Amino acid sequence: MDPNILILGAPGAGKGTQSRRITEKYDVEHVTTGDALRANKHMETEHGTPASYMNEGELVPDPVVNEIVKAALEDADGYVLDGYPRNLSQAEYLADITDLDAVLYLDVDKSVLVDRLTGRRVCDECGANYHVDFNQPEESGVCDECGGELVQREDDTEETVRERIRVYEENTQPVIDFYDDEGELVRIDGEQTPDEVWDDVQDAIESSV
Repeated sequence: MDPNILILGAPGAGKGTQSRRITEKYDVEHVTTGDALRANKHMETEHGTPASYMNEGELVPDPVVNEIVKAALEDADGYVLDGYPRNLSQAEYLADITDLDAVLYLDVDKSVLVDRLTGRRVCDECGANYHVDFNQPEESGVCDECGGELVQREDDTEETVRERIRVYEENTQPVIDFYDDEGELVRIDGEQTPDEVWDDVQDAIESSV
């Protein structure tokens, strides 16, 4: 079984954690927009290369992102797609280029997302993730993996987090509605423990494939 899975959810909903488990359990590729763009930054498209936008600090336009994602999915024997589609036009494009076996939406209340993201701490040496409440290091402020200093990223401050969630909701609610209207969306309570969420994710995949 090489399922094609789309996972949706706001920043902090737990997509990365569940995506890693999906890739291990079902032996599929974890395709993220960021990774796909970096891996194919010099790929020529009708609208230029991703690098030509990234080097200028500009957002890579939809037509370029679409082509990059299409190439990544064509190379994969089954996948979990994370971070795409971000808007309705991308969702419509995705429907034209691939068949999805399961569309999972990790549903988490905004206040919980804010707590999760503002409490996140990242090692400035190796990038390992911790949390002030849910995943504390053995020694406060020190990475268990490499001994590096744990810091709060600039985009994890409360003001920035609330803006990230607002932008996500504005752009992605139409995507959620799109899959809901198609009868494909499976809502999963993302406020459960990671293991409980994983049980629901597996159930959704097994019943869809």
